[in-house]
Amino acid sequence: MRAVGQVGTIAATPPHVEPVDFRRPAVLTRDQTRLLEAGFDTFARQWSTQLTAKLRVVAQVETTGVVVQTYSAYASVLPETTLMAVCTFGDGARAVLQLPLSAALAWVNQMLGGGLLADAPERELTTVEEAIIRRVLADALEDVRYSFGGLLVDDLRLESLQYKAQVAQAAPTTELMVVAWVEFSAGGHVWFGTFAIPTDRILPQLGGVRRLAPQNVTELLQRAVAEVPVEVGLRLAPVTVTSDAVLGLSVGDLLPLPHPRRRALELTVEGEPLGRAALGSNGARLACVVVSAEEGSR
Repeated sequence: MRAVGQVGTIAATPPHVEPVDFRRPAVLTRDQTRLLEAGFDTFARQWSTQLTAKLRVVAQVETTGVVVQTYSAYASVLPETTLMAVCTFGDGARAVLQLPLSAALAWVNQMLGGGLLADAPERELTTVEEAIIRRVLADALEDVRYSFGGLLVDDLRLESLQYKAQVAQAAPTTELMVVAWVEFSAGGHVWFGTFAIPTDRILPQLGGVRRLAPQNVTELLQRAVAEVPVEVGLRLAPVTVTSDAVLGLSVGDLLPLPHPRRRALELTVEGEPLGRAALGSNGARLACVVVSAEEGSR
């Protein structure tokens, strides 16, 4: 498995930022993640062989990461216009195999003898182009159940092709999906796509997904925030001087400060005032004694 790439672009692969839904968090164990990665990797190898035969150039399909997230979180990171192959299981549950339209158009052009397009336009497919891509995707889907072995108990079939990620509605917005990020390469060109399967199709065979109760999430978050290091300082009252005076400062010059000797210093946290404190000592070290706290600062 390699670093996760950006979805739907033809460019270098920056780090992928995985969104966290605190309303419905889910966590995969390490063993579950390995099994899922193995299934997606096997599917990618099978598709690589098929795609190489269809394009007549060496093609590579690789999965670069696997996550569990809601369908709404998944759809929100997809390009506005893309190719979404909506697939169905026998009971009607839907999965999504997504790739850039530029990849689909480049593949069609190659299969028709025109070569791989480096700058294929992002447009919807014609009737002929759609028929060709449907055959490519349908053949790839035939290997899904085999690739996952006992993790999938039903076959996938291609239902429809959609072009708008935000309106496709392949699944309820809150439904959890196992999402694999996929990298396609052929003839020196690279494209990025995804493959999303509902968790209830695959995780029961893995022993389910571990959910964190909302109160536990809040507790863990509070504990983590409480352990974040912050900078605490003491600040004298500031003095206003001209730029000319600052430029004229030299070693030995005195700069009077408008801070009374007996007035407590301002106590700050990351530069923000928290209260006031007086100078003191703790053994051989300087210390401060908090004498007041600002209202609402805690």
